[in-house]
Order: sequence, then structure tokens, then C-alpha cells
Amino acid sequence: MSESEPVLLIIGSGLKLYREYLVSSIHRCARAAGIGLVLLNNLKPTWQQAYFDEIIHTDVFDADEMLASAREVAGRRRIAGLMCWDEPVVLAAGELAAELGVPGLSVDGVRGCRDKNRTRTVLTAEGLLQPGYALTTGLGEARAAAARIGYPVVLKPRAMGASIGVVFAADESEVDAAFGVAMGAATVDQSRYGGGAIVEGYVSGPEISIDAAVHKGEYLPMFVARKETGDQPYFEEVGHVVDAGDPLLHDPALMDVLARAHRALGVADGITHSEVRLTDRGPLIIEINGRLGGDLIPFLGRTATGLDPGEILFSVATGHRPVVTPSRHAVAGIRFGYPDHDCLVHAVEVPEDAPGLVLASPMIDPGTTLRLPPGGYLARHSFVVCEAGDRETCGLRLDAAAALVRIDADPVDPPEPGTAFEMPAGLLDVDEHEGVSA
Repeated sequence: MSESEPVLLIIGSGLKLYREYLVSSIHRCARAAGIGLVLLNNLKPTWQQAYFDEIIHTDVFDADEMLASAREVAGRRRIAGLMCWDEPVVLAAGELAAELGVPGLSVDGVRGCRDKNRTRTVLTAEGLLQPGYALTTGLGEARAAAARIGYPVVLKPRAMGASIGVVFAADESEVDAAFGVAMGAATVDQSRYGGGAIVEGYVSGPEISIDAAVHKGEYLPMFVARKETGDQPYFEEVGHVVDAGDPLLHDPALMDVLARAHRALGVADGITHSEVRLTDRGPLIIEINGRLGGDLIPFLGRTATGLDPGEILFSVATGHRPVVTPSRHAVAGIRFGYPDHDCLVHAVEVPEDAPGLVLASPMIDPGTTLRLPPGGYLARHSFVVCEAGDRETCGLRLDAAAALVRIDADPVDPPEPGTAFEMPAGLLDVDEHEGVSA
């Protein structure tokens, strides 16, 4: 990599299991365009070495340290674009993109995506369908907000992702416990928006997510994922299904709501992951995230539609309008394995062969303790991915593959009352632990 060659700056690689397919595509695009790749990463590199021209070991979760490292690179290299798909880092990365003058969500856009309270405020002012809501920091505030909004309500951390700490409260008797769970999760978030809980009116209806590119303000949907969640009062995500022929991709009302929301938030260029409830009053945006979806949703999208999210991300990050026309018409889904109770896991075995099986993997190391809500979140031990020609067949194949997962575990006692919110010690990467970010 010569000093005159432009470079693409990537903030955090993520887990090999979750993100290598993206990095591989970005590497291919960069080589074809004559652009180098520089990675800022929180752990020393292993698998990343095959794809990046330079890797700088820095704490990307410390905004000051990350920005100092990025500015050092910008002082000696021409930055052609910037990418980040890690939720805790997207805010600082988006502000850095504006500072460097490269395509990005815009400062207003990335702040509006990261701060759920700001999202609600902006979308309500735009006249879009939204629930009643209030940002609270104390139990008294939460009780008063719930009474004012009307039951049932949902309590959630101000800035967490993956439905962590999101709790349903049917009536006044359930608010105190729900607030404790939401605030417990909020304390994990060390960003500037951490530490608060939002109380909002509950809305019923199927929940979906939409991954899309935004180019110079134009909203370009890639694929829709139908979300499967666990039982109330918690909303843990247990699976997703992407259908290349999903009619929602061409639903005028849904697309109008999404385009208006992105304009109102000031999202200019980048990739977003929007979560929407399909209510009897129309589409209601739950949140918009300034990054690609987690849970391998982009991988499902590629499997089902043929669209390569890495290529699309590269196009947007370097200022080009991406092509979002599907080349495949299939259905792909993922199912996560959860234990029935808190347990200490000794081993996880996943199937190597099953009808339509695309990918299967354990998600934890032996010796990991998994705790279900409210004692912990993301208590996943494995996943399976299957594809088929239609949704019904895909669902049956996911059922069959998930039934082949074997887990050797012993039950453990529940955490003591008042114990801090727990996450699994780490997701299993082939080479290393890189935390729980997906």
C-alpha cells in the first residue's frame, strides 16, 4: 500500500463468524478500485490480517482514543471513506465521517439513530405514527409516565440494541420490575446516551426490520426480515426470515414512512437498519439504527436475494449509488438456540447436514453460564441458517435443523436479587473472543 493510495477506514471488524463475509466483499471491491483498507480494532488481529493493509490496535469503544487513532491515519493518508457496523461506535464514527468530509449518515442523522428518545421526538414532530413516550431516570418518573401514557407500556434502555432490556408492563403492578430491568441494561451502555430508560405505549402487530442504503438522501431498501421474538414480558429475538419476494418491499405506505423518517432525521448517506411494527393504523417505526442489521440478517439477505451487503456498503461509503436489484429469489432464515433455564454449558453440538442447511455454529465456549431475562440477555448457545424456495418450507427446515442441536449443560441457581445485569462472557469466534457485539 503506497502513501499516495486512498484508503477506506473501518472502525471495528466485529466477530469473524458474524462479519467476515462482509469484510471479504469489501476487500474485493477495494482491490478492484485501487483503495487500501485500514482497520482500527479493539483486539489484536488474527483473521483480519488477510484483508487489511494496516491494522491499528486501539480501543474503538473509547471515543477519544478511537478519534485520536483515526486522525493520525488521516494526517498521513487520504481517507476515501469510512465504515462502522458496531452499535456502540456508530455515533463517534458518524461524527468522524463528517469531520473528514466523507459520506456518512450526517451528524444529525447518526445522533437521531443512536438516541432513541431523539428518534421519537423527531418522528413525532414529522407527524409520523408514534406511541406516547417519555425519557425517565427514576422510578417515580417511570410510574408517572406510564400512568400518563396508559397501559400497557414498554420500558427500554435509551440506547441499547438487540432488544436488550426491553420489557412489557401490562399494568401498574409490573412497572417497578420492568424499570429495574431496563435501567439495569442501560447501565451497561457507557455512551453519552446511556443511563436512561424510555417508557412508551405498547403497540401490537408483526415486527419487521428493513436494511437499506441511503445515497444522497435517497432511500434504497435492500431486504425485509420478518422477526421472531420470545414471549412477553421480554422481547428477545429468536429468529429472522428474509424473503426476496416479500411484498413489503413494494408497499407504498411502508416505503413512504421509512423515506420520510430518514429525511426527518437528516440521514444523508450510509446503511440503516430500521425496525417497524405493522399496526392496524399503519407502519410504526420502533427505531432506526445507523448500521447494518445484526443477527446475521445481512447474510440472510445475501442468501435470499443475491445482493451483497459488503458491495453495497462499499459503494455508499465511497460516494456511489449502489445497485439494489435482487439476482436471486429465495427465502433464508436463522434460528437461535436458547436454554430452557439458567445453566452452565459444557458443550454445544450443531448439525453438519440437514435439508436446506446453509450454516450452523455454536455461539459460546464451553464453561459459559447462560442466564435468561431478567438475570441476563442474549443467552444464545447456537444458531442454524436454512434456505428454501418459500417461507413455509424454510420454517420447517429451520425447525428440523434446530431440533438437531445438542447442548450439554447443568442448571445453575438464579442470581441473587439486585445482582448486576449479566451478559455471556463472550461469543465463540473461531480464533478469539471479541465481546458480544454482532
